[in-house]
Amino acid sequence: MRVAKPIEWTERGVVMLDQRQLPGKEVRHTYTDYRDVALAIKEMVIRGAPAIGVAAAMGAALGVARSRATTVEALKAEFAEICDTLAKTRPTAVDLFWAIGRMKKRFAKAASDGASLEGIRQAMIAEAREIHLEKRATDEAMGRLGAELMPQTGQVMRQCNAGALVTAGIGSALGVIRMAIEQGHKLHVLVPETRPYLQGARLTAWELHQGGIPLTLITDNMVGHFLKTGKVGAVVVGADRIAANGDTANKIGTYQMAVLANENRVPFYVAAPVSTFDLSIPSGDHIPIEERPAAEVTHIQGVRIAPDVPAAHPAFDVTPSRFIAAIITECGVARAPYPDSLRRLAESAAAASASGNR
Repeated sequence: MRVAKPIEWTERGVVMLDQRQLPGKEVRHTYTDYRDVALAIKEMVIRGAPAIGVAAAMGAALGVARSRATTVEALKAEFAEICDTLAKTRPTAVDLFWAIGRMKKRFAKAASDGASLEGIRQAMIAEAREIHLEKRATDEAMGRLGAELMPQTGQVMRQCNAGALVTAGIGSALGVIRMAIEQGHKLHVLVPETRPYLQGARLTAWELHQGGIPLTLITDNMVGHFLKTGKVGAVVVGADRIAANGDTANKIGTYQMAVLANENRVPFYVAAPVSTFDLSIPSGDHIPIEERPAAEVTHIQGVRIAPDVPAAHPAFDVTPSRFIAAIITECGVARAPYPDSLRRLAESAAAASASGNR
């Protein structure tokens, strides 16, 4: 199955597939300035929590690599500004801050080890590329674990886009579906359009079609009908942030899908890497919700579809953990009670990371 490549590190710069122009055109941009990478994240050239993390890591590496600083101290001051610029792009996706934090640690270690300017530059590039490789491995691990939870035959439902475009690997939720199909499951995917940005219609449908995976595109207000009558065997979605109690932030529309799945006894799964956990907050009530421009509701592809009236656009909603059957990660599958199972998975991931760094 063909897998999209939303971002790559090259000698020319950071290359991104412009997801705003899909499915009509496949356009790639090459960024040579970290500020342009930050703008690309903010304007959704690239989107999805894990891919945003990869982009932030590459943006930080790019900023250091292209810096004109002549001393380590000057570079350190400039690096703080680079990280601050990248951190201001998208507030909900915790992977953004995880990636920036990791790049800061690598910079600090290289500097404390007495590395030269060139040594620090190479260390930052290596770290960004390592984060990208790890995201790919994470997707495959999630896919294998999640495939076991998918029905052998029948329909599954998705929300938004949690494929390769979102993770820079094979996808989180779509990675689960890909792996299940590769293992012989006969699945048909119901794809809600995901208004107002149409990530389902433009991106998920495009990815599935490119990969030869059977699908049917539906409008968002058909979700309840198909969960009640469509013999849906499972719902699997991604996540942008997961609180300590398992409450999960994902693209707007996920919460109502979870409620309707629960009403119709359809298991609702979340597939997300451990880096999406934010165990510092007790519940989803503490997750910041990004409010995007009203024009994304009143216009489609620049064409006005509504009168000149106020419009709301919270980009995410929060699904309470009581509606989630399981959370699939690269380290294992968490089930209720989530405060315990998520903590164990986070500890497992931390131990594995520490072991790998020895």
